[in-house]
Amino acid sequence: MPTSLERLTRGGFSIGIELPLDNDWSPAGDAKRQHDGRHAGVPDLAIHAELAELVDTLGFRALWVRDVPLYDPSFGDAAQVFEVFSYLSFLAGVTRSILLGTAAVVLPLREPLLTLKSAATIHALSGGRLLLGVASGDRPVEYPLFGRDFDSRGANFRAQIALLRDGARGHLPPGVEVLPAPGTPIPLLVAGLAQQMPEWVGANMDGCLAYPGSPADHQRRAAAWRAVAGNKPYVTFIHLDLADDPHEPLQRHRFGARAGRIALIEELAAMRDAGAQHVGLHFRRNRRPLDETLAEIATEVLPHFHSHAQESIA
Repeated sequence: MPTSLERLTRGGFSIGIELPLDNDWSPAGDAKRQHDGRHAGVPDLAIHAELAELVDTLGFRALWVRDVPLYDPSFGDAAQVFEVFSYLSFLAGVTRSILLGTAAVVLPLREPLLTLKSAATIHALSGGRLLLGVASGDRPVEYPLFGRDFDSRGANFRAQIALLRDGARGHLPPGVEVLPAPGTPIPLLVAGLAQQMPEWVGANMDGCLAYPGSPADHQRRAAAWRAVAGNKPYVTFIHLDLADDPHEPLQRHRFGARAGRIALIEELAAMRDAGAQHVGLHFRRNRRPLDETLAEIATEVLPHFHSHAQESIA
């Protein structure tokens, strides 16, 4: 049985979705947010389950969920609102084949044994679909509230990676273990450097979750990753506003671009050629209805990258 990481990169390149599936950063979405009385950065999740099921049936490769433990107005983003492991368990129940990724769990804020048990549970219940993205965190306000030391988060991160790698067997008394045991390995992908040296990250992590950028940015970043990690997967994201006109040229904005589908295909191909092996699409800036946008991408864009011929390459 292929691992979730092998499934992510099958065919050499794939496309996924970053949650939440709401366009609350668009002008119309922001007006609706204010009408509903939601704080800035808090998405509308009324039909999140239906949209997750739709993404699964349309053939996108992975759903990515961020870990934002506390809503901080100074950051202005609540992500997908729900606790990351609880939400992934729910998503595992309403989807059938799409991979389930975290981008990324803030390890130093969490109890290590419960993190391991939560991840192993989701991996088992989903049929081996978990991609565990991890990070050291970058929001100082959270650490004292969780009773954790911000300055030692790098050492804490390394210790938790060691525990996750050996299933806590080297950290427990004889005969004591954490269940369930995963049937296939749970891959660990790192967001940023997590307060580590690049060589350590390349040697100890299974993949890279890179900050959004242009193809030129990713060409440099992917080369730096490959220098320490070889051909381990390089994953990144685009904040996309898909235009109605398929011929509308690409216009870059922070974290992504507005583009018609022809320019989107060209951008994704350029990112693949720059070294990305998976790109997650984020739609909070998208001005069109999301079901319509997702259907167009599935019909007109995915076949350029998710062909049967490509997917037959293991």
